[in-house]
Amino acid sequence: DCVQYCGGQTSICCPNKMGEIADPVQLKEEGNKHFQAGEIDKAIECYTKAIKSCKDKKALAVIYRNRSACFLKKENYNNAVSDASKAIDVDAADIKALYRRCQALEKLGKLDMAFKDVQRCATIEPKNKTFLETLRRLGAEIQQKLKTTFSTDSRVQNMFDILFSDESDKEKQEKAANNLIVLAREDAGAERIFQNNGMPLLVQLIDTGKPEMILAAIRTLSGMCTGHRARATAIIHTVGISKLCSVMAVDNEEIVLATANLLQCVYDSLSGGDKRNYGKEEALVLDSSKDLKDILLALLEMITSKKVSGHGRDQALNLLTKNVPRKDKKNTDNTKALFTIDHGLKKILKVCGQVPDLPDQLPLTENTQLIASVLLNKIYDDLRCDPERDNFRDICDEYIKSKFDPNDMDKNIHAINTLSGLLQGPFDVGNVLAGRQGVMEMMVALCGSEREVDQLVAVEALIHASTKTSKASFFISNGVTLLKDMYKKTKNEKIKIRALVGLCKLGSAGGDDYSMRQFAEGSTEKLAKQWLCNPTLDVRTRKWAVEGLAYLTNDADVKDDFVDDEAAMRAMFELSKDKTILYAVACTLVNCTNSYDKKEIIPEMVQLAKFSKQHVPEQHPKVTYTESLFLALADDIKDRGTIVAQGGGKALIPLALEGTDKGKIKASHALAKIAAVSNPEMAFPGERIYEVVRPLVSLLNTERDGLENFEALLGLTNLAALNDKLRVKILKEKALPEIENYMFEEHDQIRQAATECMCNLVCCKEVQDRYLEDGNDKLKLLVLLCGEDDVQLQRAAAGALAMLTAAQKKLAVKITKVTGQWLEIIQRLCIHDNPEIQHRGLVTVFNMLDADEQLAKKLIECELLEILTYVAKLEDNPKKQDAINAARTCLSRAMDTGLIKPFSN
Repeated sequence: DCVQYCGGQTSICCPNKMGEIADPVQLKEEGNKHFQAGEIDKAIECYTKAIKSCKDKKALAVIYRNRSACFLKKENYNNAVSDASKAIDVDAADIKALYRRCQALEKLGKLDMAFKDVQRCATIEPKNKTFLETLRRLGAEIQQKLKTTFSTDSRVQNMFDILFSDESDKEKQEKAANNLIVLAREDAGAERIFQNNGMPLLVQLIDTGKPEMILAAIRTLSGMCTGHRARATAIIHTVGISKLCSVMAVDNEEIVLATANLLQCVYDSLSGGDKRNYGKEEALVLDSSKDLKDILLALLEMITSKKVSGHGRDQALNLLTKNVPRKDKKNTDNTKALFTIDHGLKKILKVCGQVPDLPDQLPLTENTQLIASVLLNKIYDDLRCDPERDNFRDICDEYIKSKFDPNDMDKNIHAINTLSGLLQGPFDVGNVLAGRQGVMEMMVALCGSEREVDQLVAVEALIHASTKTSKASFFISNGVTLLKDMYKKTKNEKIKIRALVGLCKLGSAGGDDYSMRQFAEGSTEKLAKQWLCNPTLDVRTRKWAVEGLAYLTNDADVKDDFVDDEAAMRAMFELSKDKTILYAVACTLVNCTNSYDKKEIIPEMVQLAKFSKQHVPEQHPKVTYTESLFLALADDIKDRGTIVAQGGGKALIPLALEGTDKGKIKASHALAKIAAVSNPEMAFPGERIYEVVRPLVSLLNTERDGLENFEALLGLTNLAALNDKLRVKILKEKALPEIENYMFEEHDQIRQAATECMCNLVCCKEVQDRYLEDGNDKLKLLVLLCGEDDVQLQRAAAGALAMLTAAQKKLAVKITKVTGQWLEIIQRLCIHDNPEIQHRGLVTVFNMLDADEQLAKKLIECELLEILTYVAKLEDNPKKQDAINAARTCLSRAMDTGLIKPFSN
């Protein structure tokens, strides 16, 4: 053991009442107790306090050595190396500290250093088998690594030769490019490419101008720099930020995405955003703040450059959105947001104000301006105080004012479009600026213009202004009239539909409140039939129809009309292939299925509201609530296959891992429903299957309801049946104690599901060890469950017992000590009507016969011999053949050990 337990000490983990620092010896002993109890965090806390107060060098070395053991348990290998080294500095022959450092270094991949430490251990204790075995194993691994390194060098050179050769055929070059990318994703391979002059060669590949070569080079660079500051810095200075930005500016979406990913990998590696541990290289890299600043400036330059394609601009905005705001609001440093405001806010506003229908505009995609609005919102949310927000608003105000020009209508619509961008992003800023003198007058002028583009910009600004009706009182009082006039007078379908959507938005202010009915009669029919289902209209106009329906479907009557209109539903789903309207489609579906939480209405508050003559919301008589769209869809077992086929499993996993607390529970429950009845390998293909484990385990909680517990257990049972890697993943997520608790559950189905799950988990050595431990009733419970009347429960418990006794002979003997009913229960299993249960009981008997001579003798001397003989003599029967064969094997085993003899001829 790494620490020695010292009993009888009082816990002194903090300063006493007089304010004196606790005795380091007592703190160390307290830490030892916590370590023995498996409370590693508390042990680390005690050792850390002991280190601060300890003055004796030798005692300090022991404490460091003990804390090193804690860090090993926590898989914090860098700290484990550091603490063990401090102990070795005091005593170079500290064999425990040496071996612990060896273990940590091996985990960090520093095999040569680990080998030296275990070599010293073996010198001090030459007969220690553990040291000798580790020495042999590490020696073999180092030899293999050297062999791999030499072969990797030649492979790297060969790949570059093929890529640069004019004589190589295309298929061969593609294969070489893919091999290079795969190699770069492994740390050892990436280092070999780096050491073999790989950077300049990759730059040459980019300079060829061939798309496939550029992609190969960019993806290889991404693999090389991921999580590695030294190589990321080398990319910045060898390839250059400007070159990477010029590659990201091309009009090739695949190359743009790959380059954006490379820049993100570089940024994460330099900023520490990639938390993975890659060894000692970090200490070799100088401060990277200048490089990070240069990346931000380069991205800000890109967003207003006419040389940049629409896709390139989108990715530059996305990179800023991801890296400028703080990821944790507890962190008070928002200097990146302030830097971006000073150097790039006007540039982002310029993108928002672009009007694609006008000449001399920046190249954009359909999503560019929306992405810019999201970035503005993220930056505004990242500001910490009113002066910072005032500065943001003042810059926006100054920019919009500078664009107003009574003699230039193009400038005016640029200003109004910029305002639209703010209303879609930081709404409060846009709302304040919309109330400024001259803005509404300009909108009125644009609405009355003869140019279609002027009217479109104005009406879209009015729609965005009415998004938050509680805050947009200015627009509600002034904009409704404008929208109504445009809707009635215009003959242009594009403008008419937008005006109607604006009216629908304003008319849906009451949400699902039945007493506040929508206005714009006949809106549903016009949106659904006249525009949504009209293929002659352009896609952008039809998308506005979906936007309007997202608001109108708050009304229960509208839901019924729309759901009954199959053509409209099909048209909406066809349009939903465009990601820009997915949110509107999702809102429409949520409204149509009532898949949202019902607000709790307190009767006393209703009475109080009526008494004070306040408005009381009323629910439509047709409305019933479900909890979540995915959960509602997965409720019917027949629909789960469709959800899987349409990629529902893939969509649910991130929702279950990263959503809100409520959302995570509902998404996890939907995953459990799918995993409970589907083949998990088909529902969650590839590595995705391992991501499903954590959401299912999260449902094994007393705060979750019985159905969630039950379906999560069924899902885990199916996963545990697949392979050992999944079983280990379930154990790592600490599901085992929860599953064991549910085996005591009074609810029959939950208890059965937990036992079935355990039956699939007992293949794991860790689970078997828990059953071998003394002082628990785990094995007793399993034996008693075999005696229950529930057939499915018996089947699962008997299967677990058969596998445990086959894997661990000690458990076969332990069965006889856990309960006095063991023999009766085993005999009942062996004569059970269900062939599967009977077979499992007979396998358990064979394992017991094979485990211990005295136990075998006891079994043969009782009625069990008659049962075995009876079953073995049965005629061959396909339904019972497994049980018959098991009984015959038991008798053969008894004959082999001389417990019984065959009749003579």
